[in-house]
Amino acid sequence: MAAGISGLLSKCRARDLRWGIRGLTNYHLSCCVNTVLQTLSATWEVGDLLERWEAAGVRAGSHNVPLQLKRVLAAMRSDLLEHVPHQDFLHCLDRNCVRLSRQHDADEVFLTILNLMQQQMDDKALALEIQNLYKISVETHLQCLECSSVQTQTSYLLSLHLHIKEDHNSLEGCISSFLEDQELRGINCCFCAQCGIKTPSKQGFKLLSLPRILCVHLKRFRNIRGDTRKLDCMVTFPETFDFSGIVKDAFSTDFVQDECKYTLYAVAVHSGYAMCGHYSAYVRHRVNQHWYYADDSHIQQASWKEVQKTYGKCYKNTAYMLMYRRGSKEEGQQPDLSG
Repeated sequence: MAAGISGLLSKCRARDLRWGIRGLTNYHLSCCVNTVLQTLSATWEVGDLLERWEAAGVRAGSHNVPLQLKRVLAAMRSDLLEHVPHQDFLHCLDRNCVRLSRQHDADEVFLTILNLMQQQMDDKALALEIQNLYKISVETHLQCLECSSVQTQTSYLLSLHLHIKEDHNSLEGCISSFLEDQELRGINCCFCAQCGIKTPSKQGFKLLSLPRILCVHLKRFRNIRGDTRKLDCMVTFPETFDFSGIVKDAFSTDFVQDECKYTLYAVAVHSGYAMCGHYSAYVRHRVNQHWYYADDSHIQQASWKEVQKTYGKCYKNTAYMLMYRRGSKEEGQQPDLSG
């Protein structure tokens, strides 16, 4: 029996290698982390930067998230017919308060990993390069509606957290809504230095720079009267889009980038309910540009039409996080030597 199981695992790993996508065993409810790892593996820039990290001064490697991540991503890239050693990474996250045997939110896990890399890498310049891959620099304008004074602040985001309506949505529409001016009244009033009190305000964003990797979080979980529920409503999204064509006046006068076109390369998918669900991922292969579906250890080739089924409404799997890369989808490809 043991020999039969071993042979089956070898066949599965050989198939994964043929497709260039490695499956990950579900270990103590690790589907959420497995999905985030698939998106990070598809973000080949992160693996390339971690490969440059010597980690010479790192102590207590079992507690160091970027060190364990470097090992996992290297294993997911390798052509060895062996189990991807991601249990050490899972235990490392557990020591950093992302507990095993608990359900987690994929966006929270993703941002936690990014922040832990920033904190735990001894090469701060390289850690900043990794964070800069995702950094959206914004200029926030807060105008008091009483005295018309304006406060301006520069900050950054690591992902776009987009509100969705309980109806039909599009990615372009959600981004437009995010960038529109918002009135802040009632409990949302802000302190005005000119007036000396909290006053109604109008808040708006201007983009200073767009990142190489654009992470989009579709906020499908909503707290309604103390109960968290999931919105399965439709959110359509394109394979490619040009940011400059969505909102014309969203850019600061200091914005200087020429390239604003993005191509989708990974989708984190949630199925089930808010308090009882499962994560999986669609990822695009770096070389052949085909889509693949990764559900823990199960890997299968997919199509863009199947990815589109995660829009929501009629299907159980709904897109939760979208990963876009700036530039054409051909950029960064390696030659296909498979014959």
